[in-house]
Amino acid sequence: MSDSIVIIPTYNEIENIESMIRTVMNLPHSFDLLVVDDGSPDGTSVKIKQLQLEFPERLFLEERAKKSGLGTAYVHGFRWALLRSYAYIFEMDADFSHNPNDLIKLYDACHIGTADLAIGSRYVTGVNVVNWPLSRVLLSYFASVYVRLITGMHIHDATAGFICYRRSALESVNLSKIKFIGYAFQIEMKYRIFAKNLTIQEVPIIFTDRTKGQSKMSNAIIKEAIFGVISLRIRKFLNRL
Repeated sequence: MSDSIVIIPTYNEIENIESMIRTVMNLPHSFDLLVVDDGSPDGTSVKIKQLQLEFPERLFLEERAKKSGLGTAYVHGFRWALLRSYAYIFEMDADFSHNPNDLIKLYDACHIGTADLAIGSRYVTGVNVVNWPLSRVLLSYFASVYVRLITGMHIHDATAGFICYRRSALESVNLSKIKFIGYAFQIEMKYRIFAKNLTIQEVPIIFTDRTKGQSKMSNAIIKEAIFGVISLRIRKFLNRL
């Protein structure tokens, strides 16, 4: 059993999932992989079950009945991982916007370095985004500026979804109190770690927009992030975080 588990939430990722799984399985460090699939009608979970025959001790699948949001998928995966002995728990997308080779960088930041939370950051060394339209880059970049202003977190990429948690850091978060399911979930998790004065490190990565499948971005997700940040700050001020 590896000391590391990568959690990937999926919904209709049949075009990406096999290649992603094989890439992770062939990395020089051994990573186990948990896919949390939200009832994908395109056969994503069927493909994963086929691949489990090749990687029976390293590839795991949790199936949920319907699409229920990114945040709830990750919380489901976190609970699953914490019931086992993993020391490092990762978040990563299925669509190759996060380069699986960068898992090693995040692992080293926590395992060799002192990070309790390592963030694969698009903005810590400038703007390292490929194939996004300018409007999407500006939205994402200034969202993180907004988060810094409201929360006081010194994080350049607050909405990043490429993450490594030390087990102890994840255990310090009361998962039953997580409120948000979209980008606001990513902000909330970072803010809860920040509020506990744990060590957060941004690791520079190059983010490349998906070339296969469809983005899950929506106006509701953006709205949740804008108002969710204010809600987080108020709850911390009232000691209700």
